[in-house]
Amino acid sequence: MARIAGVNIPTQKRVQVALTYIYGIGQTTALDICQRLDIPAERRVNELMEDELTRLREMIDNDVVVEGDLRRKTAMDIKRLMDLGCYKGLRHRKSLPVRGQRTHTNARTRKGPAKPIAGKKK
Repeated sequence: MARIAGVNIPTQKRVQVALTYIYGIGQTTALDICQRLDIPAERRVNELMEDELTRLREMIDNDVVVEGDLRRKTAMDIKRLMDLGCYKGLRHRKSLPVRGQRTHTNARTRKGPAKPIAGKKK
């Protein structure tokens, strides 16, 4: 099993698909990495030579922010917004949708299960 950026990627899948198992690498980034390293689209991970795997690891380590670093960066960005007290930060602090969605009837994932209001008539 190939290990890249601390993640075991599946060996039977194509390289482009297997790279998406790494947090921070989507389909577009995986395709870009494969093109820059001249890895054919139909090549599978178990068919990669050792030097290709090494080049892949080095490129991901040097050029792409992935896994723990990306999670840390995202958390720090959210914390910065909350510390500033800007609108987005306040929405994060109250666990409400941040990007302008309606909350009157929806947003149950973000707000949690509905809480009954005492004395409310139907």
